[in-house]
Amino acid sequence: MAEYSINLKDIRESIPKLNAGDIVRLTGTVYTSRDAAHKKIFELLDSGGELPYDLKDACIYFAGPTPTPEGMPIGSCGPTTSGRMDVYSPRLLDLGLAAMIGKGERNKEVTDAIVRNGAVYFCAIGGAGALCAGHITKCEEIAFKELGCESVKRLELEDFPVYVGIDSRGKSIYEAG
Repeated sequence: MAEYSINLKDIRESIPKLNAGDIVRLTGTVYTSRDAAHKKIFELLDSGGELPYDLKDACIYFAGPTPTPEGMPIGSCGPTTSGRMDVYSPRLLDLGLAAMIGKGERNKEVTDAIVRNGAVYFCAIGGAGALCAGHITKCEEIAFKELGCESVKRLELEDFPVYVGIDSRGKSIYEAG
C-alpha cells in the first residue's frame, strides 16, 4: 500500500499509478452531487442543457453538506453511500468524469465504466463528516439551490484523506477483503 498527495488538476496523470487500498490526500476542486442533483444533471443531459460544471476530468464527491456554521467554509461534509449513484455513474464516466468520492461498494457496471475510462473511485471515511469538513477550504453553491443540502457545490479541498476503493484496472478493496 502506497501513500500519495494528488492535486486534482493532475488526476488523469495520477490515476494509472494508484492501486486499490492506497492512501491518498486530495487537493483541488470537487463537485458535490447526490441523488436529486444527479437526476437534474441527467435531465439537462437528456435535453441538451448546459451542465453546472464540465465533466471532463472532474471529480464528484457524493455528499450533502450540513448548513455552514458562522466563520467556517462548510458544515459537516461526510460521504454518502455511493451505490445510490450507480445508475448514473457509468454515463458520467463515459462523458469524461475522472474520479468519484463516496463510501461503500459499487456495482459491476460502475467498475466496468471505471476500467473502460481509466477512472478511479475513492472512498472517504463514513461517519467522519466533521473531519472531512476540516479539509475543505471553500464552498460555493453553483446549481440547484432548491435542493438545499443536495444542491451542487464547488468545493476546494486541501489534503482531503481518502483511499482508493476501485482502481483503474478494476481491483476493488471490497473484493480483496
